Amino acid sequence: MDLGLADRVYVLTGASRGLGYATAECLVADGAKVVLSARDAEAVSAAATRLGGPAHAVGIAGDLADPALPQRLVDTARERFGRLDGALVSVGGPPPGTAASIRDEQWRESFETVFLGTVRAVRTVAAALPAGGAIGLVLSTSARYPIAGLGISNGLRPGLAGVAKDVADEYGPRGVRVVGLLPGRIMTDRNRQLLAASGDAERARAEAEAGIPLRRFGDPVEFGRVAAFVLSPAAGYLTGVTVPVDGGATRDL
Repeated sequence: MDLGLADRVYVLTGASRGLGYATAECLVADGAKVVLSARDAEAVSAAATRLGGPAHAVGIAGDLADPALPQRLVDTARERFGRLDGALVSVGGPPPGTAASIRDEQWRESFETVFLGTVRAVRTVAAALPAGGAIGLVLSTSARYPIAGLGISNGLRPGLAGVAKDVADEYGPRGVRVVGLLPGRIMTDRNRQLLAASGDAERARAEAEAGIPLRRFGDPVEFGRVAAFVLSPAAGYLTGVTVPVDGGATRDL
């Protein structure tokens, strides 16, 4: 199936590793060009090199908490590749802990990056996209139901799902699509850390997999393929929805 990605250009945040990088790999494999961003300058530069270097990928060091970053990414895409067709907006997971136990400062820091940083990036990119453009927000299945021990995510992700729907309604008449992506148990560094924090990673993994109909954690590339499709012209009539990528773990229809 031709996704229509050849020579299209996307910006991706949180993309030096994990789900963002896996999506970049899938986009580039189908002929797209990408501008990656992440906080670690060395890591994002190395990621761009692995994707083929300047002809295919550019790395920009930056934090979504920085109000100037989204416009820098838009400008870089236009200057280096001559166009912009979409974005994948992803941030690292906020600190674990129950909603009642998390300190005010942790809530504030997470709000600035996870929530406001995402909203700012979506707003900036959406305004810059032509008809046919698309934005994917990497959220979490916590947008649909609370996950034990992830109070900040439970508080912020549902709000971002609502923002995605609101922006999809506003920009739909211009032909710009917005879709929320809900990764479940996918074996990223984040999930490895959560498993390790349980004190018995093997037991925690077995218990988690028992609740997944496919009985396994996903691979980041499995998420990346879904995200690349959602961003591509092949998904041109898909907008304003949230798409679980979770092996069937989400129980609502």
